[in-house]
Amino acid sequence: MSVFPISPDKEVQLAQRMARLGVRAADLEETFTRSGGPGGQNVNKVASAVVLIHRPTGLQVRCEQERSQYQNRLRARELLLDKIEDRQRAISEAARAQKEKLRRQNRKPSRAARQRMLEHKARRSAKKRLRRTGPRD
Repeated sequence: MSVFPISPDKEVQLAQRMARLGVRAADLEETFTRSGGPGGQNVNKVASAVVLIHRPTGLQVRCEQERSQYQNRLRARELLLDKIEDRQRAISEAARAQKEKLRRQNRKPSRAARQRMLEHKARRSAKKRLRRTGPRD
């Protein structure tokens, strides 16, 4: 049984997504505040806005899109899971980019690159030879 009324299929989807991302319900801190904007007297009197904090990561979401607190609770969880997914994706992308950078740095230069480097060294050596003040070879 869910803490807030949602359809069973949405509840299963939410539970699966939370499990896949490693988010436990105990890690979430949920507070309710009054929301603003359209909605009439309901939003002025009822604490329908939801602030959801994921304690381990410190990520925070505020949802006041709907008039219903229950809908805002569901939407806040979805937004928080989106943020956690984005963060995990960014971390894995950075690790992959770092690995790729190291692979490029450790790669041997191509034959053409080695040839260019040797030609550059030869030109530089010739310049230095011309700068010498002593007897020339």
